[in-house]
Amino acid sequence: MPKPHGLASDRVLDDLGSQPEGLSSDEARRRLESHGENELVSDGGRSPFDIVLEQFDSVLIWVLVAAAALSIWAGHAVDAVLILVIVAANGAFGFVQDYRAERSLQSLRKMVAPTAAVRRDGDLQEIDASGLVPGDVIVLGGGDVVPADSRLLGSTDLETDEAALTGESVPVSKSTDPVGSETSLAERTSMVYKGTNVTRGKGVAVVTETGMETAVGEIAQRLATTEDTQTPLQGELDELGRTLGVGVVILSALVVPLLFVRGTSAVQAALTAVSLAVAAVPEGLPAVVTLTLALGVRKMSDENALVRRLPAVEALGAVDVICTDKTGTLTRGQMTVDRLWMNDSVVDATDTSDPRSDREKLLLRIGILCNDSTLEDGDPTEQALLEVADRRGLDVDGLRAEHPRTGEVPFSSERKWMGTVHGDVGYVKGAPEVVIENCDRILTADGPVELTDTARDRVEATVREFGDDALRVLAMAYREDPADADDLGDGLIFVGLSGMIDPPRTEVADAIAATTRAGIAVKMVTGDNARTARAIADALGIGTKVLEGGDIERMDDEALIGRVESVDVFARTSPEHKVRILRALQELGHEVAMTGDGVNDAPALKSADVGVAMGIRGTDVARQASDIVLLDDNYETIERAVERGRAIFDNIWKFVAYLLSANVAEVALVFIASLYGYLILPAVQLLWINLLTDGLPALALGADPKGEGVMNRPPRDPERGIVGRRMLGVIAATGAVTTVVMLGLMAFALEGAAVVTPYAMTMVFTGFVFLEFEKLYVIRWLRETPTLSNPWLAAAVAGSAVLQLAVLYTPLNQYFGTVPLGLTDWGIIAVVLLVCLPIYVAIAALIRRTTGTDPSR
Repeated sequence: MPKPHGLASDRVLDDLGSQPEGLSSDEARRRLESHGENELVSDGGRSPFDIVLEQFDSVLIWVLVAAAALSIWAGHAVDAVLILVIVAANGAFGFVQDYRAERSLQSLRKMVAPTAAVRRDGDLQEIDASGLVPGDVIVLGGGDVVPADSRLLGSTDLETDEAALTGESVPVSKSTDPVGSETSLAERTSMVYKGTNVTRGKGVAVVTETGMETAVGEIAQRLATTEDTQTPLQGELDELGRTLGVGVVILSALVVPLLFVRGTSAVQAALTAVSLAVAAVPEGLPAVVTLTLALGVRKMSDENALVRRLPAVEALGAVDVICTDKTGTLTRGQMTVDRLWMNDSVVDATDTSDPRSDREKLLLRIGILCNDSTLEDGDPTEQALLEVADRRGLDVDGLRAEHPRTGEVPFSSERKWMGTVHGDVGYVKGAPEVVIENCDRILTADGPVELTDTARDRVEATVREFGDDALRVLAMAYREDPADADDLGDGLIFVGLSGMIDPPRTEVADAIAATTRAGIAVKMVTGDNARTARAIADALGIGTKVLEGGDIERMDDEALIGRVESVDVFARTSPEHKVRILRALQELGHEVAMTGDGVNDAPALKSADVGVAMGIRGTDVARQASDIVLLDDNYETIERAVERGRAIFDNIWKFVAYLLSANVAEVALVFIASLYGYLILPAVQLLWINLLTDGLPALALGADPKGEGVMNRPPRDPERGIVGRRMLGVIAATGAVTTVVMLGLMAFALEGAAVVTPYAMTMVFTGFVFLEFEKLYVIRWLRETPTLSNPWLAAAVAGSAVLQLAVLYTPLNQYFGTVPLGLTDWGIIAVVLLVCLPIYVAIAALIRRTTGTDPSR
């Protein structure tokens, strides 16, 4: 069926069974029952119940729950309670942070187009926009939000801002003339679209689509079928959980039969299995990861970045491509006059000095008087003309009062110019190619002279030059003593040109340079035209290789994959193109962050490894599809977020290495000791060790400062995983040293006893705790963190040491099976620490030499 933008307006009315006077109320009611309300279906975000369930979607958590159940069966309720408390605490931490982020996002949502002016029963009525149906005839005016996709029936100087939908940076002039049926959405000038804004003029249109059938609705439907992506850390922790879970089952399957063969009771065998499970699983890992990410989230919130999903903070550290929209993200999102031209004289319009010539003053005056806007409201292009005149010292309100308008020719998309008469002079502004055709003279420093072909060529060359610099150009002219406004169509004197631009944010060039140094490729993906996009990209240091949406349309996926890495700018793109670009990059193994603010960005935001939406200019659809919302819409905030993400990964690496090395030593110690009939560390003591080492000290690592040069290294390779060569070396070597030393300490403390004594358990228990504190500082040094750079860590270690003393010297010792230690015993533990320290340092030094500084190792 032919599309309405390519048909004559009367044909569209016939196809919709409507007429210029609109529908009757009865017919509208019947159509509403058939088509449904003019609303977008939304999932409303994550419910509190959904957020709770997400906190327990981890193999590690369920291994611990199983261990708790086994402890209850064996009659050790204290062990079970401790396990379940840790599980509940982890869930609470994650829930609080995720729920706060979701509530913060909801506070950003706002209603759009709540009412619409519609012709019903031959009268103009104002109704709730949700009640619109196909065939309704609506009336639009400046400042309105378009309530539904509609085909224009009539228009007067109508322009709409479609940046949120198409990425077009300037308002689009609309007309009733049909356009080609295959024309892209950004060029369908005979249509207006739901959610866009009328910036000037008036229009009458017939509704063609409502609700989920609109252009915005189609995007919402794609979002509903787009799956959320996992961050690298989520995937790695899930894999780690599965590996540990399988390991616990295998260990139990090996040890329990061996214990039965040795005559061990079923209860003792079960307790050994529980101890192995507790030793193998780093209980604090989910909670510490969550809390570390939450600390990063709080810091990012202070830096104007709202994180909707915690793992996205860390995922930024692995990003190696940023696909960014242009309008409002790289640029300010507002038109500004950049330069003026008067017969070979170029003026920097960003200068705040008064006009230096009468011609310059006249050019600015025309921009004030031949203008329907105000400094506070109106068309962005006209506001830019007023703003530059005001900045250069002209009194906008005073000139308008002194020179009242006595006649006018309104702007129209067909004419491409507007004119005003002020007594004995008329002023004109419009498209250069049209205005210059109506001129026969040009204003020079010596007054008006004939507009020769050479002069026309100079003007046209300047227009092209301005266009190459991404400037939107308006021409200014005047006529002396016009009889009326009709005289403004010819006999004009050409004054000059005004070049306007949506300028880049001043800080963006440095931010892009910083992300480039960090090994991150920046690609502009915009609905704007190629010339403007290339000029902005070149000015910001992104690059100048451009691929347009039409070219992407003609490519298959394989061809696009072959081109996507070499392209700097993707121009005139549609929502489908953006998702194809993203998937092509991901197919090549890239971790991609997609930034954007418009409805058209939402599918790509949701499919991206990290979706970053704008909070101020961003649409609700884009914000809800994203992982991170920039509250200041500033690209520089993205750079800081990447830096924060890399620092957080470093801190996560440190405590994962720390936790797993401790767990490996615990498992090895319990396993080897059990083969000789000793349960040297029961579950309650293992839980306490993990609580002290995995708790405050590990959490304090989250406050470690970022290392120097964190943005001068390439992104980590997520394919290598967090447990790379360097971490495996740490885990294996330090775990082996700890196991051997603790077995020696156990043999010394047992003094040949056939069963484990409370004294032997206490010595191994306490020695293990303090050995882990020592190892913590060695691992930080391995990651090039200054020893005394984190006072919180020192306080955490001191606090944990006090807690360890409490289970030795207070009535708590009856629950842990410990006894007080004397000075001689502490001397033995000190010797163990002194012996192990140089060994740990030597291991760390060897690992640093063999693995270098690659963050993926």
